[in-house]
Amino acid sequence: MIREFEPEEIAPLGIGAWILGTGGGGSPYLAELNLKTLYAEGKRCRLIDPRALDDDDHVAVVSKMGAPLVGQERLVDPAHLARAVRLMEEVTGKRFRAVMSVEIGGGNAVSPFLAAAHLDIPVVDADAMGRAYPEAQMTSFAIGDLQMYPLTLVDCRDNEVVVARAASWTWMERISRKACTEVGSTAATCKAPRTGREVKEWGVLDTVTKATGLGRAVLEARAAHTDPVAAVVAHEGGKVLFRGKIGDIDRTATGGFLRGSARIDGLGDDAGSRMELAFQNEWAVGFRDGAPVVMTPDLICVLDTVSGEAIGTETARYGQRVTVVALPAPEILLSPKGLAHVGPRAFGYDIDFTSVFSS
Repeated sequence: MIREFEPEEIAPLGIGAWILGTGGGGSPYLAELNLKTLYAEGKRCRLIDPRALDDDDHVAVVSKMGAPLVGQERLVDPAHLARAVRLMEEVTGKRFRAVMSVEIGGGNAVSPFLAAAHLDIPVVDADAMGRAYPEAQMTSFAIGDLQMYPLTLVDCRDNEVVVARAASWTWMERISRKACTEVGSTAATCKAPRTGREVKEWGVLDTVTKATGLGRAVLEARAAHTDPVAAVVAHEGGKVLFRGKIGDIDRTATGGFLRGSARIDGLGDDAGSRMELAFQNEWAVGFRDGAPVVMTPDLICVLDTVSGEAIGTETARYGQRVTVVALPAPEILLSPKGLAHVGPRAFGYDIDFTSVFSS
């Protein structure tokens, strides 16, 4: 099934994707403005059910790559995303049936729509994470041991890079990240092409619909003057973990990532306690009074306590009143192989994964 993606769906998609981004994927605000501008110019996007793909269809997988903080200062033009796809077609000699995002989190959930508006091909209702992660080997396609090359990268200075081959997903990440860092830590990329069969077997399906529905739940709560944080938790079957005020934020853009930690001082029932959230683009591990209490791949989401708006690792500020919630992860990330790719040890923490939803 293919349907038109309506203009009034853009804002809910951005809100929901920002929450599912777990602090990363880049703020969707500027991507939303770009998409609204394209719609105002008469362009339209279509959404295709992944199950409607033929097994031999070719699907482009796009994303903005780099440090989220840099992406807010140096913008990726929608035309760059489209060019990364066209460059991949030139490299492979194959035309794409559709385009999809590597991650449903943050602004990257909007990236395929920006490309599709220029390319006039549909966007697949799926991604390869069900959230956002910082590295190439942290996708469902990597967990499935699918081919990781080629990759194309385009920047605003008219530089174009093709990674023709890589020895592994980790090597693809290292090589492409180095190229991204050299062009300023932000670029448009088209990842290794996928077939329709691969998307159906290894993609995280229906995530555009999921993000849009979550965004609508937040908007409806705001309109009804009810608690939007509670609406997020109810919609996704999540858990509230901590309420407080951001007391300190330490972050550095290095190696093409945004790394650091945020300290949250407890309020209300959590007064007298502290939560520290460590991040690499996305929130990765949460420590309450020094003890780990939540960790990837559970989705760690920091929300504005009043509005329910997600707070990214690049937008967190001293004094913000926030609520930390956890949302369930896609099943593929919870498998033994999934945990090897995206569990706490994948981020350098010698911690056995324990889900907040296991008790």
